[in-house]
Parts: sequence; structure tokens; C-alpha cells
Amino acid sequence: MSPAPDERDRIRAAMDRILHGTAQHSTGALTIVALAQEAGVPRNALTQRHLDLKNDFYTQVRACGQTPDSEIRLRQQIVKLKELRAKDATELAQLRTDVDHLVRVVNQLTAHNRQLLHALSQPDAPVRALPTQPHPDGRH
Repeated sequence: MSPAPDERDRIRAAMDRILHGTAQHSTGALTIVALAQEAGVPRNALTQRHLDLKNDFYTQVRACGQTPDSEIRLRQQIVKLKELRAKDATELAQLRTDVDHLVRVVNQLTAHNRQLLHALSQPDAPVRALPTQPHPDGRH
């Protein structure tokens, strides 16, 4: 599909309206999507056919001391991801500590169990095995 003859002119006019805060056909957001909507062209017109105008738009946005909306969203997402990563690191450290403690407890219980089994195996054992009682729901 070939571009309309006035496509570049419509994009430039849309850039001016958005940059001056007078958008008529879009939200006026500082994005390529809003620029395409404002110009009445498909988005790929800016991402494929008129890359120079897309780059010029972002250059002008930055020159005005503004940050493109897409960059603002990405920066917010980066902050959230860093917070999640820090939270995950804290949780992971706690889990590693818990594993160390649990390994120690298992080792202590295993050693204690060995001592009891050894004591039970002696002829004059001071330890006596108690009869097991059935569990109320049939488990042992």
C-alpha cells in the first residue's frame, strides 16, 4: 500500500499540534501511537516509512524538556522491577537461612534417633518402645 501524497505533511502538522498541546484527533500523548492517530496515518507509517519523522518527533519532545510517554512508562516499570528484585533477593536470603536451619534440625534429629535406636538395641536398655495407638482417622 503506497502512502498518501500528503502523508508527510499531515505527520508534520500533527507533530506541531501535539507539541503545542492542541491535539485534535488524539490524546496528545507524546507517543508514536498518538502522533499516528493525530495525523490520520497507520502507526507503521512512522515506524517503517517515515523513520526520520518519528526520530524528529522524539528529538523535538526532548528539546522541549519533555520526556516521551513511552519512556516515562518504561522508567516506571524499571522502578517496579527493581523493587520486585530487591524483595525477591530478601526473600531468597531468608529462604537460604531457613534451609540452613532446617538442615541443622534434621541432622540433630537424625543423631538423636540413632542414639535412641542404639539404646533400644542394648539388652539392658534404659529406653523402652511404647506401643503405637491407631490414629483416629486410620493413619499410623
